[in-house]
Amino acid sequence: MFGPCRSRLTMTLAAATLGLIAVQSAAADQLLVLEKDTQTLAIIDPTTLQVMARAPAGTDPHEVVASDDGARAYISNYGGEGSALHILSIVDLGTHQALPAIDLGALHSAHGLDFVAGKVYFTAESSKAIGSYDPAQARIDWVMGTGQDRTHMIWVARDLKHIYTTDVRSGTVSILESSMRRAFGPPPQPMVTIWDVTHVVSGRGAEGFDLSPDGRQLWAANSQDGTVTVIDLASKKASETFPIPVHGANRLKFTLDGRYVLISALGVFGSTQPQPDHNNLVVLDAASHKLVKAFDLGGGAAGILIAPNGARAFIAVSGADKVAVIDLKTMSVSAQIAPLHQPDGMAWARTAAADPRGTDEQGATARCRDGTYVHGTVLPSVCSGHGGVEKWLRGPPQELIGRN
Repeated sequence: MFGPCRSRLTMTLAAATLGLIAVQSAAADQLLVLEKDTQTLAIIDPTTLQVMARAPAGTDPHEVVASDDGARAYISNYGGEGSALHILSIVDLGTHQALPAIDLGALHSAHGLDFVAGKVYFTAESSKAIGSYDPAQARIDWVMGTGQDRTHMIWVARDLKHIYTTDVRSGTVSILESSMRRAFGPPPQPMVTIWDVTHVVSGRGAEGFDLSPDGRQLWAANSQDGTVTVIDLASKKASETFPIPVHGANRLKFTLDGRYVLISALGVFGSTQPQPDHNNLVVLDAASHKLVKAFDLGGGAAGILIAPNGARAFIAVSGADKVAVIDLKTMSVSAQIAPLHQPDGMAWARTAAADPRGTDEQGATARCRDGTYVHGTVLPSVCSGHGGVEKWLRGPPQELIGRN
């Protein structure tokens, strides 16, 4: 008499379990890697390092960024300097299907990307401009000229008051700052947002850059000079420029604890063959600038992505059709993802539940310098990329005292 009931209960539990697995699968982090040769977006499980799916990425995809909720990927379709391309491609990360592209109108050669406060920020290299796209309104809602040649990469502060770009041909870093001022004209005039732009000379081919986790410095890699320029963000002036042991520096990233800086190198432009006479990736000590480790990854390297927990770095080895995984504790190659097809730009898609930062102070552990709040378990790098910890709201955990 209990057989049918037990059977129905078993089926119900099985269905619930399958549903839970489906939800967990959909909510899992995803590593996004652009493949330029096949013009696809590889969607990778960052735990198993297996490609789960591929989706069309549009013509000449270069950079990718994910929405804060991990639902969509936005891709820049570049085409190079002077290109007529004027679109951003979109991929639904739930269905792994391409969505209608964003038409940028007269803004050409989109390249650098960031996603902040629900909007996509992008560079339009051939138009010497940057802009933002509002997915909720399905329109470009802001454009600002830089006046520089080949405005290439972009980083937007979470308080939306500071934006940084590198300008490859001009050899500069552009620092954009907003403030509220009275509009011009006879009083009384309303308060309006005004942007000031400062151009800091970096070096020939300034391209890959990153901000230190404490928000005090910006490091820019000058690909043609073989140097790095350090900019003091308080004074908006270059404090020093020093040589680095790579040819064709492409991307630069701080580790989340701020101790090390990773710099990838493409080597001789256009080469897809291993070049043993130089390094594809170097790790520098951020304080002393001394070389910690050099890697020959078998080919020119481009994109660098630090995992959210700070334990691993993913390096797009374009010249060897793979992504190398670097263990940042042992400073060794721990794995690789292959075959890929000229990997380049990468991003991490996280669910809202997986991201400890937010804008709500209630129940927060710490407040970052850009105005965002940290909830739940705190890591030493918790405000990395957000200006560092401004204030511990519940007191710093003992193991973090003196480390943030």
